Amino acid sequence: MPSLTVAAAAGGIGLLLFVAFTIAYLALVAWTYADAQQNSEHPAFLWTIVVFLAPILGLVLYLILGRGRAGPATRHRY
Repeated sequence: MPSLTVAAAAGGIGLLLFVAFTIAYLALVAWTYADAQQNSEHPAFLWTIVVFLAPILGLVLYLILGRGRAGPATRHRY
């Protein structure tokens, strides 16, 4: 019977990882929408759709192309 216990533990760990990755994925989509509203010249919902459909590629494209305005840390006031 130890193999049944190991299988149940593996299933629980798998479920925990699935939930953790799902939460991280949804947080990434929500962060993209919120950040694009403030820092992008393009509509925020378009960047959100891109990141939703292709998370890694979409995030890289957003960070390279979508963030048109400089953030507060990079602005210089003279």
